[in-house]
Amino acid sequence: MNLESLMQELEALGKDRLKKMYLSNGAREPLFGVATGEMKPLFRRIKINQPLAEQLYATGNYDAMYFAGIIADPKAMTEADYDRWMDAAYFYMLSDYVVAVTLAEADIAQQVADKWIASGEELRMSGGWSCYCWLLGSRPDSEFEESKLARMLDQVRHTIHAAPERAIYAMSNFIYTVATSYVPLHDQAVELAKELSPIEVQKDKPKGKLLNPLENINKAIARGQIGFKRRHVRC
Repeated sequence: MNLESLMQELEALGKDRLKKMYLSNGAREPLFGVATGEMKPLFRRIKINQPLAEQLYATGNYDAMYFAGIIADPKAMTEADYDRWMDAAYFYMLSDYVVAVTLAEADIAQQVADKWIASGEELRMSGGWSCYCWLLGSRPDSEFEESKLARMLDQVRHTIHAAPERAIYAMSNFIYTVATSYVPLHDQAVELAKELSPIEVQKDKPKGKLLNPLENINKAIARGQIGFKRRHVRC
C-alpha cells in the first residue's frame, strides 16, 4: 500500500466527533479523527513498514502520525530519528503516546529518554518520563538498575513542582508506574506519592487541576495489580 491510498483509507475512517475531541486536546489540522481501534485492521494488513511510517509521520496529519508509530520498526530507528520525530511532536498525544511508545520498544530507549528528561524542553521531558512508564510497564524488573530508578524518584521529589505542565503529568505517572510495575521500589514510590499528593497543575489557569498518584496507586493495590506488566506496548 502506498502513502496516497493509505491516507484515503484513514480519511474514510475519520469521525467528526473524534476530530473535535482530538482538537480540544491539542491536536491541530490536518487530521481526520480516526479511532485507534479502527487502525488495527490496517496494521494487520500492512504490518511493520518503516519507510511508509516515515512518509506518514512527515505528513503532519495527526492520524497519519499516530499510525506511523504503530507500523514503525523501533529497532531500525536511530537516536537522530527519534529526535527528529520528537521535533515534529507538537503536543503531548504525539510526544507521549506515539514517539515515547515507539521508543520504548527500542534497545536505545533509556539512553534517549535520559537525554530528553535532561533537556529542559516540556514535550521532550514529558516524552522521556513517559517512555520510562511504558518501559517499566512492559519489561522485566531485571532490565532496570534499581539505584538509577531510585535517583529518578528523588529527582521527581525535588523538581516536579517547578517542571513544565506536561512534564508534571508524566512525572506523576512515573511515581504511579514505579509503585505498580517495579516491585523493588514499590514502597519508596508509595512514600513519595504520600509526600507529594495532591500535585497541582495548570496553576496559571482559573481552574487548576490536582493529580493524585497515591489515590491511583491505592486503586491498583485494591485490584491486585502490583507487579503488572503489559504484553505489548503498541496496539
